[in-house]
Amino acid sequence: MKKLLALTRAGVIESFQFRLSILVTIFGNLVYLALVFFLWRAIYDSAGTDTVGGMTFYDTMIYLVLATAMFNLLEMFIIWEMSRAVQSGEIVMHLLKPMRYRKYTFWSYSGGYVIHFLLEFIPTFFVIMLVTNGAIPMGINLLYFVISLALALFLNYNFEMLISPICLYTESTWGVNMVKETIVLLLSGAMIPLAFFPDWLRNVVEWLPFRAVYDIPLSILLEKNNTTDFMTMLMNLGIQAAWCVVLAFFGNLFWHRAVKKITVNGG
Repeated sequence: MKKLLALTRAGVIESFQFRLSILVTIFGNLVYLALVFFLWRAIYDSAGTDTVGGMTFYDTMIYLVLATAMFNLLEMFIIWEMSRAVQSGEIVMHLLKPMRYRKYTFWSYSGGYVIHFLLEFIPTFFVIMLVTNGAIPMGINLLYFVISLALALFLNYNFEMLISPICLYTESTWGVNMVKETIVLLLSGAMIPLAFFPDWLRNVVEWLPFRAVYDIPLSILLEKNNTTDFMTMLMNLGIQAAWCVVLAFFGNLFWHRAVKKITVNGG
């Protein structure tokens, strides 16, 4: 653990070295949220009703604002970094380190997770609480949400590690990464709450791992009835944990096969 925590500490220090990047990210999110606000305001006005898909306008905005904060927390650049490492030959140095590449990659990002959680997600949470006069329920759902958020982090990491070895074959993953990000953001509920999906599409998404990244944690956090059945919460957390295991298994399998195809172009 001492070695792993050293990587976390290094990640925290590195994040503070790029303080302007954090400020630019926050400013960009404010612009994005302003656009989202006016877009969904127009959608609700044109619908002629206060409730769409069982969600009011303010329910939707709270959901999307928190989804944006979660995106900043969960965002990783593993695919980009692995692709650049392959192109430069640096990937060989990573493989020679006395720590497995997958473990090293996760813990090298852990410091960034801490900073984004403390400086972006927590402030966003409290701002929403103040602006909406406590619209977010405060109860046992907060504990479930923290657990669910941790599982979402592992799940998103395993998504990245499942896709990134493709660059060992193609040496470039720009197009693949764009497709992956679009699919995950759309089908996870990060861009559009799943409550707005047609019934047939929502039923399909229920069987896919994407909703476990954003929709399940946010649904747990925003559950208005704090007495929600324990078994329902346990089932949602179990879905996330199961997908973590499945994606980790296939990601490891793919990585061990793909690493044999490394072609070094430099370094």
